[in-house]
Amino acid sequence: MPTLVAPMLSSRPGRRSFLPLAGSLFLAGALLPGAFVEAQHADEQDVDSGDAIAEVVAPHVSPHDARDYRVLTLDNGLTALLVSDPEADRAAASMNVGVGSAQDPEDLAGLAHFLEHMLFLGTEPFPEAEAYQGYLRRHGGSHNAFTAPQDTNYFFDIEPEALPGALDRFSEFFLTPLFNADQLVSERNIVHSEYMARIRDDGRRENDVLNQVLNPDNPTTGFSVGSRETLDPPEGETALRERVIDFYERHYDANVMHLALVGPQPLDELEAMVSERFAAIADRGLERPVIEAPLVNREDLPRHLELQSARDSRHVRFMFPVPDPIEEYRHKPADYLAHLLGHEGDGSLLAVLREAGLADGLSAGISRGDGQHALFTVNVSLTPAGAERLDEIESTLFAVIEQIRESGLDEWRYDEQAQLAEQQFRFQQHGSPLQGAMRLAMNLARFPVEDVQYAAYRMDGFDRARIEHYLDSLRPETLLRLYSAPDVEGDETSPWFNTPWRDVTSGGTMADPLPGLALPEPNPFIAEDLTLLEEQHERPAQLLDEAGFTLWHMADATFNTPKVEWRISLQNPEASSDPRHTALAHLLAGWLDDSLNEHFYPARLAGQHAEAYAHARGITLSFSGWRDRQGRVMQHTLEQLQRGEIDEASFERVRYRLQREWRNAPQSSLFRQGHRTLSEALIRPHWPTDSLLDASRELDADDLRDFRDTFLAALRMEAMAVGNLDAETAVLEGQRIADTLQPSLAEDRIPDLEPLRIEGALPTLHPVTTREESLVLRYLQGNDRSLETQARLAVLGQVIDTPFYQRLRTEEQLGYVVNAGYTPLLDAPGLSLLVQSPDTPSDTIQGHVDAFLDEFDIRLTELDDADLAPYRQAVRDNLLQRDTSLSGRTNRLWRAMSFGDTDFDRRERLAEAVLVVTADDLRQTWPELREAAVVNIAYDPGDEPSDVAALTQHLKPLPDADD
Repeated sequence: MPTLVAPMLSSRPGRRSFLPLAGSLFLAGALLPGAFVEAQHADEQDVDSGDAIAEVVAPHVSPHDARDYRVLTLDNGLTALLVSDPEADRAAASMNVGVGSAQDPEDLAGLAHFLEHMLFLGTEPFPEAEAYQGYLRRHGGSHNAFTAPQDTNYFFDIEPEALPGALDRFSEFFLTPLFNADQLVSERNIVHSEYMARIRDDGRRENDVLNQVLNPDNPTTGFSVGSRETLDPPEGETALRERVIDFYERHYDANVMHLALVGPQPLDELEAMVSERFAAIADRGLERPVIEAPLVNREDLPRHLELQSARDSRHVRFMFPVPDPIEEYRHKPADYLAHLLGHEGDGSLLAVLREAGLADGLSAGISRGDGQHALFTVNVSLTPAGAERLDEIESTLFAVIEQIRESGLDEWRYDEQAQLAEQQFRFQQHGSPLQGAMRLAMNLARFPVEDVQYAAYRMDGFDRARIEHYLDSLRPETLLRLYSAPDVEGDETSPWFNTPWRDVTSGGTMADPLPGLALPEPNPFIAEDLTLLEEQHERPAQLLDEAGFTLWHMADATFNTPKVEWRISLQNPEASSDPRHTALAHLLAGWLDDSLNEHFYPARLAGQHAEAYAHARGITLSFSGWRDRQGRVMQHTLEQLQRGEIDEASFERVRYRLQREWRNAPQSSLFRQGHRTLSEALIRPHWPTDSLLDASRELDADDLRDFRDTFLAALRMEAMAVGNLDAETAVLEGQRIADTLQPSLAEDRIPDLEPLRIEGALPTLHPVTTREESLVLRYLQGNDRSLETQARLAVLGQVIDTPFYQRLRTEEQLGYVVNAGYTPLLDAPGLSLLVQSPDTPSDTIQGHVDAFLDEFDIRLTELDDADLAPYRQAVRDNLLQRDTSLSGRTNRLWRAMSFGDTDFDRRERLAEAVLVVTADDLRQTWPELREAAVVNIAYDPGDEPSDVAALTQHLKPLPDADD
């Protein structure tokens, strides 16, 4: 369960940051159990659910949203949003508690996060530490939580029929937590492991430095994760438990809790579930804390800082203190400015910096919002040349700001943004029930209930004064500039993430701005024909089957949006034949995106997305957007691919970006590097990143021009269109694509991407990494690729997950990242067992894994079919989980086709196979699986990386299956 620091804006090229919801608070998290709940008086729980509801209202929703909504306010002050979706095949809940790390006491940094962990570890009715997680896992569920500066959010999803039991366990977190004294030390170790797992995360390192110069009286500037050191009061463990309980009773209160519940059940049934289980939560009369202390002391500005990044990446962030625009969500003045400063079209700040060779990415928007104060941030991803010309970039930024003051405050610009926002809202796709529940719970804590769905899109009208108020804050005298690069040498070191940094503020003169700046013109890509077609197909059908080209199509109206998803795979026999060709394929795909950036940025704003990405067979072109005007985007992309100029500047920009990514691979999370090593060992072709890096160093723009010619001269093409598009139009568009590219190769000319069979005893493999942690990843491979074997291993993965986690993480505290489960490589079945630890050597971890597997042998002997039934059902339900977006459905069908499943029924057949797996089948499969085909990947600091290709070059493909 992670903590969320107030995030810095992403500098991913080609995107601007748009954060209208929940201030700057958005999450990504790791699955995890942890629980503590303090007991309430028993008589508090004897509540008549019918008398517990004080108010019922409904929010404003999209006209195409057929779901039913109800917002309840219980008598104790808790607000709950219920969403009844009869088509949902999952149920989900999210509880947002209006307290976070900003409320940590000064002498116990990380206490809010530690409390979040403890709530998972037992309640009065369910005292076992694994009661919650085990129940969810048996019923196909998942869960997590996160702690942010002003929020703690708990969430889960599960099979709908198991929702009442999940809520029984979930609600007790907020009623009768045990805060078990015997688990304080172990969970503190887990929190410390989480801290150590992220200690080289550059976002946290930057925030750690930034916190040293922000206002120390603002409580969001503290250390939020917690560690063994900060969570160890002098009075000992008894005092720690008392402090946890005290924090819980001071801050956890129904009045600051907002619950969202999504499921297929009718609203009345969902309402009963909530009122029966949550009405007894304590009403202590609390209110959401308000942060009064400013985030920045303006007398300390302007200021220039430099810090050393862990990754090979150079950024500069220009930050200005502004009021948090959360209260301005109806007019979005800060978003208006972010749109103009973050624009990437011709004449934009990014376009001018790219043309000068100084930058390859830019984003703009709000960060570090605390409800009262925030930072308006412009983040620039730099080239090495840009790192030498920071003052020039700063001057150019202020030139754009001045240009906006003089001629950029136009009502038509606001109306254009409002039109696009309204289109998005009208045809909103809600994602999974879990995503929806989390978003709604957080929005419920911040916006009036009628706007919990609409707040992100609501734009009530152009207000020049509001925009000018924010624009007036973007001045040189209020600038906080933060530059990060791997070669910075610091005078100081940040306290928690050990980041070298220095203050380089000076009264130097400004450099001259770069020329060529221009404000954006009206957007020519805005869709006008948004008519919904009613045609609906059950599965894709092949419309064209010609020499070198196939086209599949599926009309889909289920998401009530006039959008279409296209996937076009351009396949060449040499695309990944060696590292050189693989690097060239990545360069060609990257060049295509880069060369279209300025022209297509307005299209992206208008909802038309085009992306090229390289893979083992070649390059895929992905198009996603409104049916109207999509054709012109596709045609322009193909023309650029064929005839666009590959100039030296674009080539070098793309090569630098790819090389930076490949150089940084050893810095990524150790568990990710373990899985990458596994893929390098057991999938062909799969070239290691250091080989791609070496190959790219020998290439130039002429090589890329030659590669483009040879690549396009020998093509096979497979295309699929899914969405609100009729077959006739799909054929016309597909034929136009084929006529343009002239594919000619037969299917058998394209090499397969194949999983390899583990044969004999492979030596332990060590990943290429610079991490200072230990890792064990044990992979057990199935003996073939049949549906029967896949079904057995999928069920085994479901059974083994919770006990492995409970033993090695919760009880033995080996690390924060611990998981086990079904891990197919392509369509080759396998189980993986993984532990990443900050301080336990891999040999010790291996011993614990062996001991667990010995015990699991016994567990399997005692397993009967009745015990197995819920696990089978959970696997089956996960396999058949409903698509929650048009892009998600398209990607699923596209993957199926890439595996040769042109009947598009393999997952249904696998689901049927899962339901007939017996306990005897698992007992038969397990011994051979455990011993016969095993890969061990391990790492301790100082280990030399393995030559994976040499050690696995003798392996042969795992045989394909007849089914």
